[in-house]
Amino acid sequence: MSKNSSDRYDRAYFDRWYRDPKTRVKSGTSIRRKAALALSVAEYYLERPVRSVLDAGCGEGNWLSALRSLRPKIRYTGVDASRYAVERFGKKRNIRLGTFAALEEIGLSDSYDLIVCSDTLFYLPLEELKLGLQSLAHRAAGVAFLELYTEEDSLIGDFPKEGLQTSAYYRRLLKSQGFLSVGSHCYLGPQLHGSAMQMEMV
Repeated sequence: MSKNSSDRYDRAYFDRWYRDPKTRVKSGTSIRRKAALALSVAEYYLERPVRSVLDAGCGEGNWLSALRSLRPKIRYTGVDASRYAVERFGKKRNIRLGTFAALEEIGLSDSYDLIVCSDTLFYLPLEELKLGLQSLAHRAAGVAFLELYTEEDSLIGDFPKEGLQTSAYYRRLLKSQGFLSVGSHCYLGPQLHGSAMQMEMV
């Protein structure tokens, strides 16, 4: 979701990786599984239904239908640097144009029950990643689903060929920004740190 993403993430990109049966790496079914996981973890710690979601690096906003199928009244805000995605789906799916490094500049709410960053963080330069995580930590009233892959993982699809860090590096970075790991890409925001028992933390 960097400044140079607008041209790269055009309709052809989303057609290839999300719609073409021969090349797609994500399906509606897999997104629904992730959404169910993230909602369940957030509601476990919040002790109530999730009401608001921020999806940073949302692409075409594919998480929206998955989330609404489980929580029809959920308030969803998406952010993406793809002009194509925003022009095509912005009004219908409440997607705003913005970069991860400039989340403070696009008028987001002060807090969200669930923050989603799926299939996007590992594309970012480290400085942009740090800036974005800092902004998200301030808004994480509940749980953040922060999907990060490392240089140690075996990856298939449109993944960076270089620049990925070790798991130890990412763990230190997320902890330094105030995110507490509770497993499976789920992190408690600073406001919920006291809600986790010792054996729930990873």
